[in-house]
Amino acid sequence: MTKHQSKDATYTASELLCVMAARLLKDGQIVFAGIGVPLLAATLAQHQFAPHLTILFEGGTIGPRIVPGELPPSTNEQRCTRYANMVLPITDVLLLLQRGYVDVGFMGGAQIDRYGNLNSSFIGDPAKPKTRLPGTGGGNDIASLAQMIVAMKHEKRRFVEKVDFVTSPGYLRGGTSRADSGLPAGGMFRVVTDLAILGFDEKTRHMKILALHPGVTVDQVQENTGFKLDLNGEVPVTEPPTERELAVLRKLDPQRLYTS
Repeated sequence: MTKHQSKDATYTASELLCVMAARLLKDGQIVFAGIGVPLLAATLAQHQFAPHLTILFEGGTIGPRIVPGELPPSTNEQRCTRYANMVLPITDVLLLLQRGYVDVGFMGGAQIDRYGNLNSSFIGDPAKPKTRLPGTGGGNDIASLAQMIVAMKHEKRRFVEKVDFVTSPGYLRGGTSRADSGLPAGGMFRVVTDLAILGFDEKTRHMKILALHPGVTVDQVQENTGFKLDLNGEVPVTEPPTERELAVLRKLDPQRLYTS
């Protein structure tokens, strides 16, 4: 378990990822969250500074309040429904995306490319894949219709020139190709990793470095990326996780289900 040290606290790479991702959410937003870090980060935001954040789960749950220490291992698990406003059929909750009611889609992936296309289906040759992954679930719907935040570990094997399969569309081939392909809404907003916060150029839609986490260099980010990242001027450094953020996070996940 990699640990990072700031002047105020020691934290793991996964805890850093959760805190940085949570800070991107805003009170009053409606967030369609995937399992793992997205769920934990959305819950952290809800407990810290966004009490009116509404979380949606693919299983059909609207507006749950996750109980500290009882994180669900799946979005279809009954702990996802605690204190929920409604529990709908999965088709109905996905219909909210189509109607434009969702502000942010929030999930992870096994691979991502320079245009923000995500792969969570398989690694390798589709006829004989090296690794089979969970698949799309609602990932394609979410990425096609909502503004996206992606949270994932920053590794060269994950940040690839071209994903093996486009499970969830980002900006496809860059430029206007997403809208030209029939997806005028949504798109990739931010990619949050344990090294940096990344965004996308408004014209080319190439991934670019927006901020570095404490102690990380541009060279280190680039070395862990399988394609050339855009860089515009001096890059700011994010504020490290505070003791309060870490305390709340550890109360939510005392067994380190998602933050080990």
